[in-house]
Amino acid sequence: MLKLENLKAKKMTEINIFTENTFNNWQVDEKEVIDKTRKMLEFYINDIGNKSCLYGKIYSSITLDIVFCDSVYTQELNKDYRNKDYPADIITFAIFADDENSFIFDGDINLGEIVIALDKVIEGANRDISESKNKEQELFFLISHGLMHLLGFDHQEEEEYNFVIAEQKKALGSIGYDKI
Repeated sequence: MLKLENLKAKKMTEINIFTENTFNNWQVDEKEVIDKTRKMLEFYINDIGNKSCLYGKIYSSITLDIVFCDSVYTQELNKDYRNKDYPADIITFAIFADDENSFIFDGDINLGEIVIALDKVIEGANRDISESKNKEQELFFLISHGLMHLLGFDHQEEEEYNFVIAEQKKALGSIGYDKI
């Protein structure tokens, strides 16, 4: 008889992460981004999957996109989709979590898209210099935050905010960023 732990170990979910970089002033290491994003998503699935939009769903793969751009583009997105006319460091389009009629196509869940303004990441890292946060740490902090949104978590209330930040810290620790 197979133990539950063995069944969990045999059930592998394929995670597909696609990146695009239109920002010319920082050529991020997209392989590193994909690898670390995959590790954080796996952490979230194992740690809080029963509280996420994935809970109770049957799927064999998860897909998401990460777009790197500048703040001019995030301002356009903010204005067009959120009626807010200012640049954002990150915008998420949570396709699966935000749509009650979302579907799983051929066993794949498309979580959505994370859009990150790399000029704002650099600006944020420079602003937080006293905390010794470099631009890569700032970048992965934002990606971890975007993943939380794609999984259906928000932070409108203080309790929700505290939960999101606590989970982000754990996920960042899973990729070696313990001090963020």
